[in-house]
Amino acid sequence: MKRLLRSPLLWTFFVSLLLLLAVGGWLLADPATSRSEALKTGGIAGGAIVALYALWLNDRRRRVEERRQEVERQRQELELRRADQDRDRISDERFAKAVELLGHDADQVRVGALHALAGLARGRAIYTQTVLDILCSYLRRPFEHPRYDETAKPARGDSSVKATPEQDQELQVRQTAQRLIGDLLPAADSEDTRAYDLDLTGAVLEYFDLSERKVGKLLLRYAGLYSSTNLSGCVFRGPVYLTGAGTEQKKRIGFFRCDEARFEQRAWFSGVRFSEDAEFRGTVFAGETSFKDSVFAKNAVFAGAKFGKTLDLHRARFESFADLGFGEPPGTVSLYNTMVEPSRDHELPAGWSAETLPDGRARLVMKDR
Repeated sequence: MKRLLRSPLLWTFFVSLLLLLAVGGWLLADPATSRSEALKTGGIAGGAIVALYALWLNDRRRRVEERRQEVERQRQELELRRADQDRDRISDERFAKAVELLGHDADQVRVGALHALAGLARGRAIYTQTVLDILCSYLRRPFEHPRYDETAKPARGDSSVKATPEQDQELQVRQTAQRLIGDLLPAADSEDTRAYDLDLTGAVLEYFDLSERKVGKLLLRYAGLYSSTNLSGCVFRGPVYLTGAGTEQKKRIGFFRCDEARFEQRAWFSGVRFSEDAEFRGTVFAGETSFKDSVFAKNAVFAGAKFGKTLDLHRARFESFADLGFGEPPGTVSLYNTMVEPSRDHELPAGWSAETLPDGRARLVMKDR
């Protein structure tokens, strides 16, 4: 009974009926008002109360529905957070397990661990830089193979190379790591993608291919780059350092291809020894560039290369043919004791010439402007 008395609907009908009787009775007291008009006016007054109740009821339903939707939204957000936490936990467990397996004795297990890390990076972009750091760290581990003992371009399937099964297996694992690094980097022409950093200081690499990729900072100091290295079409958003690469006995540089690449910051090739051809056709060096103390044992091709700032060729040596037909020459060039092979007909920029020294050697000189 008490619940019935608290019902808004009951009180609405009661007030509506009371208003109908009150308004109708008040109008009937006036002789000029007919009974039908009095009842009609009273009904309108009572109906207004019912309409007000309906509006209040609709507003209440709306507020209840909004609260229900807010509760549902909070519940879904909570479920999404829980799902993200579960996914993060599973990803962290996979990551830790894969890193642990990189130290396994079996080469196929190590290859599987590398693919697991790469798959994790593809599924969760937040892991990409970390996975690349681990792949680079794996490649920085000391590695020796008999095929690297004598030449920078070892022949495939050379029967004279006597390597242990463990060395051949590790070589395959390392080349898998190299390939995965290239796969994880974004395309050079991709927009709104992050440029990831690579630290390969002292690494021994073979057939290293980053062509048409976007890279942040690249460190290849004192690295060995055997057979061929392809950086053509790369966009380097950060500084690039190859200082001292190819100078050690078992860390040579083979065929080095870097055509149509773009270095947006400093490009430092100081002290690098290129044992095979080095090609930089059409490459853009937007920042400071240095080949100081570098040695080009075979052909060096810079045809169409563009320089935005300075070029340092201090004590650089071109021991074979040098094509220095720059597309855009640098604003400032340093040519102190820059040596060239006197028997070759080099392609030089306007105003440059090869000056023969008394000892038979030749160096590059530039006319005073």
